[in-house]
Amino acid sequence: MLNRFAPLVPLALVTLLFGCAAHSPVTQQQQVQQVQHSVKAQSSVVYQEELATEKELAEFADSKPYQLPVLADSILERGMSLIGTRYRFGGTSEAGFDCSGFIGYLFREEAGMNLPRSTREMINVNAPLVARNNLKPGDLLFFSTNGRGRVSHAGIYLGDDQFIHSSSRRSGGVRVDSLGDRYWSKTFIEAKRALAMAPTTVTARK
Repeated sequence: MLNRFAPLVPLALVTLLFGCAAHSPVTQQQQVQQVQHSVKAQSSVVYQEELATEKELAEFADSKPYQLPVLADSILERGMSLIGTRYRFGGTSEAGFDCSGFIGYLFREEAGMNLPRSTREMINVNAPLVARNNLKPGDLLFFSTNGRGRVSHAGIYLGDDQFIHSSSRRSGGVRVDSLGDRYWSKTFIEAKRALAMAPTTVTARK
């Protein structure tokens, strides 16, 4: 899926910006290689919470054929087309996004879903909690980047250990990073399959 996406924008240094702080320890060349060659190694993370099984995920969706794979593909294609869009605190449009604004925009436009505006509210959505080694494209990823142990940043899982997010002004706004990177692995909190809540009548754009 990642092979057809547009090239990534140049990277820059990190800046911490309120609830959407980000870190960029890799070079542009390394990042492109990560997307092209797909780092497949997954870190083993043990959660204290009870994680959803595939059966539970199906039951959560009321056993209806929701279009999770199709919706995820549509969301991620739209997201990749926005790489390079500037970071703007409080931004919710293509004029500029913060991290939760970017996620909310994509889920609203491509899946007809209205997610909570802030990361602190978004992490509490009534969606299945997913283990890191069971992530699927479209899953929401939550991070604690402010060193306080509380959620302060979020992104969308692309697959093959990559995720897309609106990072910060200095790191280029909307961009792709590796969940396997030491910084993101260390600050990762949890993931949720918000698309399990998607309306079954939504038809993804072609």
